[in-house]
Amino acid sequence: MVPPPPTRPQGGGRRRVDDRLILAAIVYVATTGCAWRQLPPVFGASWQTVHRRFTEWSAARVWAKLYRILLDELGARGELDWSRCAIDSVSVRAMKGGT
Repeated sequence: MVPPPPTRPQGGGRRRVDDRLILAAIVYVATTGCAWRQLPPVFGASWQTVHRRFTEWSAARVWAKLYRILLDELGARGELDWSRCAIDSVSVRAMKGGT
């Protein structure tokens, strides 16, 4: 689901921060409303690294895939209550004499 990491030049560059730590940092930002720049150092990655990975994963549609997997898993367990489902819609008045 997550795109494979780019190949690192032999002996060069920093080690890649673990995807799980990055995911925890992204969840922290999403749930607390914290600005990327105020991300606490406890996650072991700079805000730039976390934001870059978020952008990469967004481009790879990781969030949509994760959402679909979560819905499938909950559905298989019978833990989804579709009676409380809401569908977004818009009503537009038809113009008089319009086709």
